[in-house]
Amino acid sequence: MYDKTNIFAKIIRGEIPAKKVYEDDNVLAFHDISPACPVHILVIPKGEYESFDDFAAQASADDIAYFFKTVQQIANQQNLQHEGYRILSNHGSNAGQTVPHFHLHILAGKKIAGLVPTE
Repeated sequence: MYDKTNIFAKIIRGEIPAKKVYEDDNVLAFHDISPACPVHILVIPKGEYESFDDFAAQASADDIAYFFKTVQQIANQQNLQHEGYRILSNHGSNAGQTVPHFHLHILAGKKIAGLVPTE
């Protein structure tokens, strides 16, 4: 059951401010308040999806394709395509998902070694 009180749902509704970099009827992207890299953008669908698994199972093929094309568009608008960037999504508590709303992290602005960014 989707938790409509999660922080991303509140950001979508405008109840909590966010430093937005992109928004349309279906997708919202904004800067992470605790960045792991110099560039750390969160991209979320506006639909009520708890996780990647939920999104992949419940969203239409068109919505899934649109979401991922939009992620690429956002990365290009931020001029990240030349130096490179990482796309990361956590599914479930064991993977470190802390907000029960599907989201992707776009990480860039420094060399990222290994599987996760380190200081």
